[in-house]
Amino acid sequence: MTMTSENTSGQGKAALVPPEVNRWNWGAFLLHWIWGIGNSTFIAFLVFIPFFGFIWIFVLGAKGSAWAWRNRKWDSVEHFRRVQRIWAIWGLIIWVAFIAFIVAIFFIVSSALKGSEAYRLGVEAVNANAQAVQLLGPPISAGSLGGSISVSGSSGEATLNFSVSGSKASGRVELKASKHFDVWRLDSEELKIEGRPGVIELVK
Repeated sequence: MTMTSENTSGQGKAALVPPEVNRWNWGAFLLHWIWGIGNSTFIAFLVFIPFFGFIWIFVLGAKGSAWAWRNRKWDSVEHFRRVQRIWAIWGLIIWVAFIAFIVAIFFIVSSALKGSEAYRLGVEAVNANAQAVQLLGPPISAGSLGGSISVSGSSGEATLNFSVSGSKASGRVELKASKHFDVWRLDSEELKIEGRPGVIELVK
């Protein structure tokens, strides 16, 4: 005699979770609290607890399927798995789009900083300093760039830092610049060479 397992979904702790359901849930892992609302699994909101929330994301991935099965009534195991697959697909799409957005913002900001007059003046100051050229070794190239620039009309301020490398050594430059009547000037600029104590003042 063959027995058909009863669909006990939505019965809370009394629900029997089928083995086909009790698997890693990518939708719960990627979308956590949003997935929690859609699957009546409000314990997902624990992700908002500082530090603990990061661990809870993995707990959701491991336990989410069982919780969702117990917390909502599903037509069948196939229905449950189909819906969870849709959650996983949307989670992947959203995260890929979010990462692409962050990368795009990074390149836009980096391009804006590299195209600034303050950055150009900073690179020129490195190449114009005899001590910097001697220690770094020509040719000198600038690399990763960070910092901020704020402009209001004909005035502005910039705080930038960027890496430099030459044939002999590498280092990092930190500078402050200001804009007055549409003209940028370096207020201070220092070069720290790797493995060498102290800094070189490029602008005094």
